[in-house]
Amino acid sequence: MNAEILRNHNQKTSPMQTIFRILLGAFLLFAGSGHLTWARGEFLAQVPTWLPLDGDLVVVLSGMVEVILGASLIGLSNYRVLVGWAVALFFILIFPGNLSQYINRVDAFGLNSDSARFIRLFFQPVLVVWALWSTGAWREWRKRKNTVSVHD
Repeated sequence: MNAEILRNHNQKTSPMQTIFRILLGAFLLFAGSGHLTWARGEFLAQVPTWLPLDGDLVVVLSGMVEVILGASLIGLSNYRVLVGWAVALFFILIFPGNLSQYINRVDAFGLNSDSARFIRLFFQPVLVVWALWSTGAWREWRKRKNTVSVHD
């Protein structure tokens, strides 16, 4: 893969995007720490029962991924587009846990009603968009798509 695709040192994001990228990174660091320590049981309640892995292992591994992604959002600004796509993909991959919590009526994180768990489902797409927008990944994708279309 071309190194220029991975690095985006010539791309600039707005100060607002930078602030939101760092906030998302801090959120992921906090959530990842919770997976590994104080909120482990709450996160375990969200692991789908159909997943053929030990629930605690899933919580620990996803927590480690969140810590890595959070640190990457904050510290790897030269690779923010790639990290943005990785974070968006992560949010998509963990969505079945939120869906499972809703379908199975599992109380966790104060989501103790069907309506609260249902409303929570709509925040996952917001997180995906947040990751893509704050890192400039969405803009980069549109730019590349338009460049390819022009050259066709």
